[in-house]
Amino acid sequence: MAAIGSDGKTTPLPGFADKVGRYVRSTSTRTAAFVGLLTYLSYAYAHGSWANPALIGVSLFTGLFLPTYAKLSNKAELWAQNRFGFVTAGRLGRFVPQYGFNLAVFWVLLWGGALNRVGMASVGGFAGAALVTSLASQGSQYLGLYLFQRGYGDANRNVLAGVSINLVLAAFGTAGVPFAREAFLVLGLLLGAVLFGIGLLSDLRSVFAPKGGIGIFFGTFNPFHNTHLDMIRRAIEQRGLEKVIVHPTLIPRIHVEAFRKGQIRIARLEDGFQIYEKTEKADVNVDYFPSGRQFLPPETRKVLIDLSVAEVGLADKVEVAFYPEIYNSKGFQGVIAEVKRRYPGKRLHGLHGTDIGGMTVRGIYDECGWIYPWRILRRDKISATAIRRGAKGMTSGIVTDVLAQLTQNLPEVTAGGRRFRNDNGVLTEGV
Repeated sequence: MAAIGSDGKTTPLPGFADKVGRYVRSTSTRTAAFVGLLTYLSYAYAHGSWANPALIGVSLFTGLFLPTYAKLSNKAELWAQNRFGFVTAGRLGRFVPQYGFNLAVFWVLLWGGALNRVGMASVGGFAGAALVTSLASQGSQYLGLYLFQRGYGDANRNVLAGVSINLVLAAFGTAGVPFAREAFLVLGLLLGAVLFGIGLLSDLRSVFAPKGGIGIFFGTFNPFHNTHLDMIRRAIEQRGLEKVIVHPTLIPRIHVEAFRKGQIRIARLEDGFQIYEKTEKADVNVDYFPSGRQFLPPETRKVLIDLSVAEVGLADKVEVAFYPEIYNSKGFQGVIAEVKRRYPGKRLHGLHGTDIGGMTVRGIYDECGWIYPWRILRRDKISATAIRRGAKGMTSGIVTDVLAQLTQNLPEVTAGGRRFRNDNGVLTEGV
């Protein structure tokens, strides 16, 4: 027997059942189901709407479609960030659809008789409730992820805790319950002010940054290409930097936990790149590879940065840092702390693009104190993905040469008068 797939092809029922099973086992699916159930229980108890069809329908919809909604929100935020290059724009990009969704939800619940009208009026009606709920939701998620980055808790559990608290407060606050209403309003407006305030301060620092100091530039650099070089040159010129410290990722933080849980693995070596793939334990609702699944080993990426900046005459202006122990234990936050320790009192400028990786790094800069962002809108046609697929002319000559030698899997790679041992794509100087 077979089932018809979305592409019109037949899918054996065992395979279809396996996909359904993996979807059900997904952490995102279970989280959505929990949020849907909590929505029903909180509002039913607070508003006395246990048998209300509108509340039941909204709760079921939330439980089923929350993962899809989360993906769409992420895309809206990323589009706005890449289009305008400002943190505030990205947060508005996420806020607007969430506010629209909450407006619809509260209107349906109010129209369907699931909510206490007097209580709703006390928080500004369905529009006010949607506004405060959206601000509290985004602010609590931001806080949860911030704590995770600092080593407190788990990302999913932190976000779920924040969403749950927000849900319960919203349910009782919109019912007009004393203290709950005040807590709902204060928490929502406070978290919203913090969320957008931090973003606005970051954007102002990027526009009105003073000159002088040291640049820091983090990314996968997979591989290091011409846009990276151009960013360094322009940042040095525009901000009057003494130098730029470049540090590549080792294992990207998004992958560390997934490797530990056996959700992804390195499948094979191809043209010098390690090819990552998902396993049967992977969460079907998670995008593990937002920046691709092909990665040069970090040691090799570090070598390519070294060679590239030397070739174009920037060696005296660029320090290629490589702190594996610090990065593996504390991430780029630890690297920034180490830079501050080595250069006390120096003004720091954080270089980044406006693609997903660049804005992720921008968030780290903002978390680590008064760093002045320097961003470049990614409007060029240079793409690390295209380079990994064989595109030419996007990297310096020496990087192009090394990648060609890696593609041939030569046991020894020579470049810039230096010799490297090639051990399954890992370049080590000296043979």
